[in-house]
Amino acid sequence: MSELDDIDLDPEDFESSIPLKKVPYGDVFEASRAGDVDRLRYLLDSGVNVNARDQWDSVALYYACLAGHLDAARMLLESGAICSEHTFDGDRCHYAALNLKVRKLLKAFEARPPPLGPLQASLRDTFLACKANSAYLDQLNSQLPTPLFSGKSFNGGLSSNHFPPDVVFYVQGRPIEAHRVILSARSPFFKAKFETDWKEKKEVRFSREKLSYPSLYSLIHFFYSDRLEVSVDDMEDLVKICRVCKCQSLQTLIEKELIHQKYAEYKALKDIDNSQKRFILQGLSLPEQDRLPAAMNRILQISLANSSRGQNLENSVDNLVSLVGSMQMSGFQDDLADVYVRVDERIFRCHQVVLASRSEYFKARLSHMNDFLEGSNLLLDYTLPCLEENDLSMEAFEKMIEYM
Repeated sequence: MSELDDIDLDPEDFESSIPLKKVPYGDVFEASRAGDVDRLRYLLDSGVNVNARDQWDSVALYYACLAGHLDAARMLLESGAICSEHTFDGDRCHYAALNLKVRKLLKAFEARPPPLGPLQASLRDTFLACKANSAYLDQLNSQLPTPLFSGKSFNGGLSSNHFPPDVVFYVQGRPIEAHRVILSARSPFFKAKFETDWKEKKEVRFSREKLSYPSLYSLIHFFYSDRLEVSVDDMEDLVKICRVCKCQSLQTLIEKELIHQKYAEYKALKDIDNSQKRFILQGLSLPEQDRLPAAMNRILQISLANSSRGQNLENSVDNLVSLVGSMQMSGFQDDLADVYVRVDERIFRCHQVVLASRSEYFKARLSHMNDFLEGSNLLLDYTLPCLEENDLSMEAFEKMIEYM
């Protein structure tokens, strides 16, 4: 129970006083209602959508809370079940909680950072470590009873996760800092723009009338984290942005939720306006091909296909690498690589934000390299920085970046 030390509950509280019923063929709702943790664990490991609603508009966590099954509720929460009290589903779970112990569990998880995969958590931290993004988050949270983007990190700070953005969007005069490869991987619109109109731009300014800052911020945060958090008031604007960005599956889910919100009956939030109510969506609600890992894997496969072996390079490239630490290669527009890594006889096309977000070693190397190149004025617009790794094989490095 060490992972629950910060929850004001005892280990014996997770031993349900209600006789458990086995439902070996039950769905996630039946398993949660019965408290069959073995069946529930199997379903969660199989990738079931933990936030799906049944025909009675209830999620699995609602049934676990209603029946008082703390162990089942904890399992669902650790798998990403939405428990924020200001969402429709979270409101129902808090309202239906059988006893104070269940409510304590919900409150404890509501205050924690969202349960995200390693890639999503690393990129989310990188996004929120950008000064402008963090400033808006702090401003937003100061206006809400509970944080909209729950918890920055387990250690309470994100300065160590900072990696400079390569593009800044200005909406209604306020900045959103981002990284091209993440946006390109998640949106055909951004990919096309970064290859054409915005190819040389470090700043992009949108007209005040056409775009909502909170909605775009929520969408870009989703691109990094596979977790969407938006106030109900901003959902219609978000649908419009999704349509432009060609995020079709996300757009469909939000449109469906908009219809639901028109008739949603909040139990404890009857006197709260829509600016305080919020909608939270986890990446598991999307088709697998539209989630962050699949999107980044597509970019990785293009990068690997574009990567070159040393015997095909001119000798002048070696001289350039040794003298400048950068190299020029043309004809690669699809992968948006911004750094080369040379391992043995192969040049890997990589992305600085991914390497830096997933590895402290690469973050340090890239930071030192960029400082040197900027100070020496040797890095031209058409060159990319290049790192050399001498202590591993190219096969091992390829496996490593696939894991990252």
